[in-house]
Amino acid sequence: MVRSEIPSFPGFEEKEGPDGPTSKDLTCDVAIVGCGVAGLYAALNLPRALRIVMISKEDLASCDSMLAQGGICVMRDHDDYDSWFDDTMRAGHGENRKESVDRMIWDSRCVINDLIRLGVDFDKLPNGQLDYTREGAHSRPRIVHHADITGKEITTKLLARVRELKNVRIYEWHTMDDILVDEAGACTGVTGTDRKGLCFNIHATDTLLATGGVGGLYEHSTNFQCLTGDGCRIARDHGVELEHMDYVQIHPTTFYTTKPGRVFLISEACRGEGAILLDAQGKRFCNELEPRDIVSQNIMRQMKKDGTKHVWLSFENVPSDVIRGHFANIYQHCLDEGYDLLKEPIPVVPAQHYLMGGIHVDQDSRTTMDHLYAAGETSCNGVHGKNRLASNSLLESLVFTRLAARDIVRKRHKA
Repeated sequence: MVRSEIPSFPGFEEKEGPDGPTSKDLTCDVAIVGCGVAGLYAALNLPRALRIVMISKEDLASCDSMLAQGGICVMRDHDDYDSWFDDTMRAGHGENRKESVDRMIWDSRCVINDLIRLGVDFDKLPNGQLDYTREGAHSRPRIVHHADITGKEITTKLLARVRELKNVRIYEWHTMDDILVDEAGACTGVTGTDRKGLCFNIHATDTLLATGGVGGLYEHSTNFQCLTGDGCRIARDHGVELEHMDYVQIHPTTFYTTKPGRVFLISEACRGEGAILLDAQGKRFCNELEPRDIVSQNIMRQMKKDGTKHVWLSFENVPSDVIRGHFANIYQHCLDEGYDLLKEPIPVVPAQHYLMGGIHVDQDSRTTMDHLYAAGETSCNGVHGKNRLASNSLLESLVFTRLAARDIVRKRHKA
């Protein structure tokens, strides 16, 4: 095949049974399970001559990448390297893989520039420069953002670019039930069921698992309920190495409510811009800019001491234009719940937020099974250690899924 050609891409071939279609099959070059930033960016970084199939467990909007509020980190200059490295290691309690942290930081500016090229609109200052903000456990502002819906902005723009690709097919409401494995023990694709109950098989030379985290397994989580650790569970069943599955991050500040379902995240950037935590008596009780696990522990201790189900987050030190602008989505959500950030504090409580562990991968996002890759929250490349530093997750997903795409290409050139 000439490298510049667009490959032919037939649809699923359905197999008929006595009562109608019973299964469907498709052969492609790369199967990607998950349509968040990791999956989408992988597709964009693979050659246009490769046939790519992407599947989403539910609709495309139901991925946690859409929910990221605070922003995405970037190395502002070479002087920022040491402090960012130290901040990440400190937040991760020194259990991070240093080589992974190093790679993420050095690749950050290239990734941000690429996102801008792809149409992502980050907030800027009046002089046209990027507007950097700070979050908990960061020693300086290094986070770029799009108001308080950065994840939605990035994911939406990446999805739009992927939809323009003629070599990519996206199938919503297709749940992976297992991976396909050949006699040599290599992954050869995925199998599962669609919303109608039809079985499907996607036969692929290489497979990338980007199925998100485990929040759907928890009663209170900021995650979509469909994120139930499918990639990790299936990998474990096939003897693929997992790492630190007990390293689950609790986010300190979610909006307290008695309503069932996913809880609403109150971005760490709020505390980075000056919001403070108050006890039942309206007194500040901790340093809000400590790492997330430390702040969560402080809140839980204070709740036990006060005999309450939540603490309070006050925006009294945050300028009104920042509340209405940078935190417009959070401001409106709180108004809908009956709280005006400009006039009163809001009730907040810790909730499950992120999995630092996952499927063990190397520096190229390869798992311990041939032709099987993992990226995003599904994987564990060691960047986050025992506790994730705020706004490292979007960047980590993008950096290491691009490395997966490059390794797929590199192996094909060697074949």
